[in-house]
Amino acid sequence: MGILKFENVSKSFGSGTRATQVLKDIDLDVKAGEFLVLLGFSGTGKTTLINLMAGLDQPTQGRVTFKDQPVTGPGPERGVIFQSYSLMPWLTVNGNVRLAVDTVFPQLSKSQKSQKVAHLVDMVGLSHAASRRPAELSGGMRQRVNVARALAMSPEMLLLDEPLSALDALTRANLADEIEHIWDADKKTCVLITNDVDEAIILADRIIALNPDGTLGQEFTVTIPRPRDRSAMNTDERFKRLRADVTRYLMDVGVEAKVEGTRRLPNVTPLHDLPAAVKDARKGLASDRFLNFSQLHKVYPTPKGPLTVVENFELKIDRGEFISLIGHSGCGKSTVLGMAAGLTDISKGAITLDRRHVQGADPERAVVFQSPNLFPWLTARENVAIGVDKVYPKASQTERQDVVEYYLERVGLADSMEKPACDLSNGMQQRVGIARAFALSPKLLLLDEPFGMLDSLTRWELQEVLMEVWSRTKVTAICVTHDVDEAILLADRVVMMTNGPQATIGKITKVDLPRPRTRKALLEHPDYYAYRQEVLDFLEEYEHGAKPKSKPTPQTPVAAE
Repeated sequence: MGILKFENVSKSFGSGTRATQVLKDIDLDVKAGEFLVLLGFSGTGKTTLINLMAGLDQPTQGRVTFKDQPVTGPGPERGVIFQSYSLMPWLTVNGNVRLAVDTVFPQLSKSQKSQKVAHLVDMVGLSHAASRRPAELSGGMRQRVNVARALAMSPEMLLLDEPLSALDALTRANLADEIEHIWDADKKTCVLITNDVDEAIILADRIIALNPDGTLGQEFTVTIPRPRDRSAMNTDERFKRLRADVTRYLMDVGVEAKVEGTRRLPNVTPLHDLPAAVKDARKGLASDRFLNFSQLHKVYPTPKGPLTVVENFELKIDRGEFISLIGHSGCGKSTVLGMAAGLTDISKGAITLDRRHVQGADPERAVVFQSPNLFPWLTARENVAIGVDKVYPKASQTERQDVVEYYLERVGLADSMEKPACDLSNGMQQRVGIARAFALSPKLLLLDEPFGMLDSLTRWELQEVLMEVWSRTKVTAICVTHDVDEAILLADRVVMMTNGPQATIGKITKVDLPRPRTRKALLEHPDYYAYRQEVLDFLEEYEHGAKPKSKPTPQTPVAAE
């Protein structure tokens, strides 16, 4: 039986020629007690859709009804949990939840209200932090308070607008489990907005994709029995099939390459390239051990004495190899990358690149950070040109412009070269960052969680862009990531780090999957989930900051020695 219905709903913002249509011809029937997940890219109208359900917006056309009554505004029967939490900073966890209880249940006695608050706080696993204020809570704990406040309304329906997207992977999984437990215990109707396919499959009875044009896309029914264990899902054939089907659909409607190819890359020599005589002398030499980390340590002084963050990091990387570096937060991944970039001092040991010691920053080692750090007042073209002008001093102005435009085209920004960085979306800004790094013709490309601030589906798109450009240059690359699928998709080898402090390499897995790679093709490869399980098993062993008694021995392929 339907509890909430959309009948031919469209939503536009603005008027006349400036009107922008966000949702178009939506017919939707949410069943009582079901867990519905709406899945789509940024900009597909997901939040607008949930605002219409909540009564925070009104449709331009059609109607929205709850139990056959028109939705004309917010109501206590529909509890909303947003991506960003707005807690009162001066109130404790209990105090913030008490605000909601006071509003919804003014007739209860003081002791009854206290009991209800305690019950709600316990339900989201925060009894131990009931007297803490928001500043003393992690992001995940603050979002749990948000969930408790929504539950205080005793809503018949929970509307969840990407409540987990700002959280790290482990916190996200734990809170998703809490939400499923609450849904299962009270049999509430839940609608979740997300851009994470795995999260959708773990939680949903039904998944509906949103198309980029604001229409509803394909519907997928999830028949996998509950409870759905995340680890067990990796070997469940139903999960694999559904994951491949959903991914294929989303890739087809939203992640097709936006790459033009009208320009050719000019034959120019970057400043940091080797002189011709040296290159000739080295002809015929092997390109193994192109990048060498030898007994690398990083130690920071603290009031309690020296703190060893990274200890005895040993790794040899061949020319043209792509390495993924993965591990839990605080394991020293970014510290290793910072030392390779010359941005962080080495406490002990050495890094050599192309047989020369790494000392200080140099454009021969290009870095793409999580935030691209563009000059906001400069255009995409000008942001890339700054580095190109310095690295190709002997090239003509036309040749330098060709380099800039070639890489901006490769990352799909042919039509946006003249836009100021401040007018670009986060995803487009990161494309500029990728183009800028490749345009330097570096010997080493260092990527520090380059897609970490983007939603899952935008990440897919930029991973495809990165692989397409990398396949043309075959630059030696290291990518720090916490995303298992990203690590396998990009890498020739996945290097797994133990927990810090004294973090080191715990395991190395050689990824023998065909290139060029696409996400769709990998999901259908018979060996893909075996690699995924290997990395997941390692991460699970080190979950919650664990330090196993026996340190695993790195399994480095013989060819890499």
